Amino acid sequence: MMDTWIKDVKNREHAGKHIALKGFVNSIRKGKNNVFLILRDPSGTLQCVSHAGDPVFADMNRLTRESSVLVEGILNEDERAEGGYEVKVSGLKIYGIAEPFPIKKGHKKVFLFDNRHIWFRSRKVTAIMKVRSTVFESIHDFFKHNDFYEIQSPSFVSGSVEGGSTLFQIEYFDKKAYLSQSWQLYAEAMVDSLWRIYTVAPSFRAEKSKTWRHLTEFWHAEAEVAFMDLDGIIKLEEELIKHVVRNVLEKNEDDLKLLNRDTYVLKNTLEKPFLRMDYESVIDMANQNGLKLEYGADLGSDEERVITQKLDLPVFAMRYPIELKPFYHKPEDDFKHVLCNDLLAPEGYGEIIGGGQRIDDKDTLIRRIKECGLDRSAYEWYIDLRKYGSIPHSGFGLGVDRLVMWICKLPHIMYAVPFPRTLRRINP
Repeated sequence: MMDTWIKDVKNREHAGKHIALKGFVNSIRKGKNNVFLILRDPSGTLQCVSHAGDPVFADMNRLTRESSVLVEGILNEDERAEGGYEVKVSGLKIYGIAEPFPIKKGHKKVFLFDNRHIWFRSRKVTAIMKVRSTVFESIHDFFKHNDFYEIQSPSFVSGSVEGGSTLFQIEYFDKKAYLSQSWQLYAEAMVDSLWRIYTVAPSFRAEKSKTWRHLTEFWHAEAEVAFMDLDGIIKLEEELIKHVVRNVLEKNEDDLKLLNRDTYVLKNTLEKPFLRMDYESVIDMANQNGLKLEYGADLGSDEERVITQKLDLPVFAMRYPIELKPFYHKPEDDFKHVLCNDLLAPEGYGEIIGGGQRIDDKDTLIRRIKECGLDRSAYEWYIDLRKYGSIPHSGFGLGVDRLVMWICKLPHIMYAVPFPRTLRRINP
């Protein structure tokens, strides 16, 4: 039998009827003649009351914050109650009496993440996770409706995609191996067969970074498309983000309200085309906002925050200098820029997608492997893809946790992840 949710009974259709609800005691107030508790389940909260002389009054008095219960009784309309409804409790089953709950208002971030396993019960954490669920659901939905095949790739790999300095090295029997930074190289093999493919999987970056948007383990939504150029992949990225945002606005209105998320920018994202700027124009914008960047400067989290702080639309930063991007991006004819894009979220959030067109000829690929100082032997199979009928193709990687962070307007990426892994955190 399916459980009944609080959100489904708080209406006039159920008023005056007997209901049964499972949940946790979100808060409780005890008096000589009555006990008021706020019951919480994943869908919301509901006030419940018992009065002296009621059969359940003694058991209600035993309850503590975060005790787990089954409550039965008549639902009544009451404008004094939170949400306008209240249950007059006539039956109570106690699943577990909670000991004094350690989490209270005012705790610092370190304490809360040390106790993430129980802080997870917070209504705001629950709201973020519900938005996160919609984001993942929407990503899968978008690709399925656009005739993509979902494909998986190895987590143990022999070489880097995004640079050797961020590889997690592990012992793989008698060999060295690494945790995957991205599925991309394997995707380029599979795209020759299936043409339109995607994956949603964890990626690992050993970045010794303490910024507000970096994790060592993060969720990656990646796509690769045959016979698609840079403009085509940018269009696909924009359609994906719009689809995700639209679904969140439709399905998570109450969650966004609970998080005090002003939805103006999210709605604006749906109504207008995203901005597009070449790298040089992005540098100019940065300098107009107080930075002093020279041509060739890389854009980190601080720079991107300044660039996007005042924007109310995402912006595609395109065609970066060749030395700033990994070896696989297709160079332009002058070999000074590559056909790439970073999608920067507005409101100071910065990069959420990195994408571009891939090198599709053998000689250029070998040249770039050498220029980047990589060991060619680890990429011979990847070079093979250019030997035997290579095709134009493009792809991208979306940092799903960063997307959730921006949609919910969170102060740090750790809040967007169930159990974050960072330079300093591997527990709980």
